[in-house]
Amino acid sequence: MFSKILIANRGEIAVRIIKTCRRMGIKTVQVYSEADAGSLAVEMADEVVLIGPAPAAQSYLLADKIVEAVRQTGAQAVHPGFGFLSENAGFARRLRDEGIAFIGPNPEAIEAMGDKISSKKLAAEAGVSTVPGHMGLIETPEEAVRIANQIGYPIMIKASAGGGGKGIRVAHSDADMAEGFAAVKAEALNAFGDDRVFLEKFIIDPRHIEIQVLGDKHGHVVHLFERECSIQRRNQKVIEEAPSPLLDDATRAAMGAQAVALAQAVNYDSAGTVEFVAGQDKSFYFLEMNTRLQVEHPVTELITGVDLVEQMIRSAWGEKLAFEQKDLKIDGWAIESRIYAEDPYRGFLPSIGRLVRYEQPEEGDQGDYVVRNDSGVREGDEISLFYDPMIAKLCAWGETREDAVAGMARALEDIHLSGLGHNVPFLAAVMDQDRFKSGNLSTGYIKDEFPDGFHGLRPTQAQERILIASALAMHEVIAEQDGDPSDRTDWIVMIDKTPHGVGLSYDEDEEMILTLTGGGDIRLSDIDWRPGLAQFKAELDGEPFTAEVKRVADGFDIRHRAARARVRVLRPHVAELYARLPEKAVADTSKMVLSPMPGLVVSIPVVVGQEVKTGETVAIIEAMKMQNILKAERDGVVKAVGAKDGDPVAADDVLVEFG
Repeated sequence: MFSKILIANRGEIAVRIIKTCRRMGIKTVQVYSEADAGSLAVEMADEVVLIGPAPAAQSYLLADKIVEAVRQTGAQAVHPGFGFLSENAGFARRLRDEGIAFIGPNPEAIEAMGDKISSKKLAAEAGVSTVPGHMGLIETPEEAVRIANQIGYPIMIKASAGGGGKGIRVAHSDADMAEGFAAVKAEALNAFGDDRVFLEKFIIDPRHIEIQVLGDKHGHVVHLFERECSIQRRNQKVIEEAPSPLLDDATRAAMGAQAVALAQAVNYDSAGTVEFVAGQDKSFYFLEMNTRLQVEHPVTELITGVDLVEQMIRSAWGEKLAFEQKDLKIDGWAIESRIYAEDPYRGFLPSIGRLVRYEQPEEGDQGDYVVRNDSGVREGDEISLFYDPMIAKLCAWGETREDAVAGMARALEDIHLSGLGHNVPFLAAVMDQDRFKSGNLSTGYIKDEFPDGFHGLRPTQAQERILIASALAMHEVIAEQDGDPSDRTDWIVMIDKTPHGVGLSYDEDEEMILTLTGGGDIRLSDIDWRPGLAQFKAELDGEPFTAEVKRVADGFDIRHRAARARVRVLRPHVAELYARLPEKAVADTSKMVLSPMPGLVVSIPVVVGQEVKTGETVAIIEAMKMQNILKAERDGVVKAVGAKDGDPVAADDVLVEFG
């Protein structure tokens, strides 16, 4: 077995690989950019090598630097993780030529499957069902429009070398196609160094289901069942689960057999994923094969008990698979939530900055569920604009899907992040939705369920009780600490502007009894909070919960899952005065185009004095290798331009102002 492995990646996947290597008794070398000098992976590895500045093109994407680091440290193999050089056939071939093991498939398999055009042709030849489309290269927007009309809208525009949700647009018209084609080519060139684009029919109301495959160098290939990855935003997965609530045993077996057939057709010899688009009728079509470890691999590990990183290492060493297809079984259900530094209240745009607070849920067996949290950052680390904004992959396993969903919802409660925007409230909202609980999913789920964007959810009756109880308990703790305990037994608890009458008493065990006007009694026990803590933990009528809390001038800001409110504990006569306060007027920004996120200005194609029509592009902002096109929402004349090409901008910076 290898004695030393170099990890050509960063963040949580680097940490994940280090953990398996440690268990296997293998030493690790971590390469890092200047931006990652103080990272968790660098701290954990046995050896580290600096390979360049922050931009990936000057560090993690430079094969020369990786090979030099291997030579310098005496590593025998390279694990590429995902992204960066993980699906670069030239890199894998170079390592092989230099006598360095590549912990991934052979370069010929990467080459065959890495090009999305040729892979579809190979899939068809292997008997795998494929989506209708145009697999030839397309050079111009005009040609793309002509072909799209032959296939029929809607059409998916995809970068041939794409991955990770980058280089994808859906066009519903000729105008969409012309603009989207140019944007995809630009994104593809920037992210992958390859601007080739192809088109395929967009399946209406589709589901995204993928099959995990695993092969060795002796011709053996198995599949480890499926993952459902339909909850996506900007064509990038957010929530994944295994198995899929759609599939029955027959469909599962058919998809698995096609995935194995495709892997065998290209002599696949490592972990890989065959992705399918599936109809609600269980029809399925090949999308692509990812010749690497997937971000969402933990859910497969949780339901099969197979460590995929370990299997990749063993395959690269030349070992035979230690199990056959008949030995693999599905045990329980697992869900993964990708926790991103992004603002769901602003259309999931990236949010960069320092992770001021990061409290993680306890991992392991929690009774009715098991928690796993794969993270590559710590409290105090910075989320950089140069890389993917992932903070963690939070997983919950349960014996049933219902158990896994409930476990995930509780685990999300136990995470606290501050210092930047994050998507935890959104993830919690999905867990609480009846549609998600039913398993009725599609790739349009977010658009369908949140057509006007995500703005949080209104508190349910049960959550109102949590908000009331938490606020009143904190109010009492603070009063006791200040030496000013009140003997009042009647309070008005305002949730935003809605008053709730509450009677307060204590039982013989000093547990709080809250009598709600018209709502009966509730009992609050096992309170775990003191001033300064950002999480309030307790049991409400015997059910544990965690709420995120913050003291503000006249009360508390409290969030439970996706419900957030300003909560005030008031004497009845004070509550009457609050009801009369006028609402603060909202600033008028209707004549301004604001930057929706921190990033770099790619271009602002308008000038002062120019007449602009509704729908015209007025700015293009780039962050995390994604380009965001901002369009005018009204006709007008440009009064001022607040930035120029190449400028860094913050969220809400004024880019263009109309007169």
